Amino acid sequence: MIWKRQSSRELEKFILEFGKGFAFVERKKRMIIDGEDFHLDLLFYNRYLKRLVAVELKQGRFKAEYNGQMKLYLKWLNRYERQENENEPIGLILCASGNREQIELLEMDRDGIVVAEYWTTLPPKVEFEQKIHAIFTETRERLARRNVLLPVDDTLIDE
Repeated sequence: MIWKRQSSRELEKFILEFGKGFAFVERKKRMIIDGEDFHLDLLFYNRYLKRLVAVELKQGRFKAEYNGQMKLYLKWLNRYERQENENEPIGLILCASGNREQIELLEMDRDGIVVAEYWTTLPPKVEFEQKIHAIFTETRERLARRNVLLPVDDTLIDE
C-alpha cells in the first residue's frame, strides 16, 4: 500500500490548498465498530462548513460497495466525533474512474457523499478539453433534471 500512503500525503496537501477553512485532522482515522478495526484514509475539518470531511482513496473504478463503507464511516463520525455545534460529516470518495450510472442510481449526494475521479497523469490537451467539456455538459444536464438552474453560457470552455 505504498501507493496509497504516498498519494494520501499528496492529496492531503492538495485539499489543504483548494479552499480556505480546511484543516487536516487525521490520516488513517481508526474506528472500532463491533470489535472490528476500520480506517478512514483522510479526515479534514472545514471551518466554513462547520463539519468533518471524510476522504477515501480508491484505486480503479468506483464500486457500489464504497457507498456502504462511506455511509458507515459518516454515521460513526457523526455519533462519536461530531461536536455539538457542528453539522453532520460529509464524504468524498476519490476513484481512478467512476461508474456514472451506479453513482447516480445510488443518490449518494442525499447522504452527503460525493464521488470524484482523479487522474494519475494529464491527457493530451485536446483530450483534456473534451473531457472537461463532457463533464460540464453532463453536470448541466444532471442539474437541469433536478430543476437547478445553471448558466447556459459556454464561455467557460473554449471550443
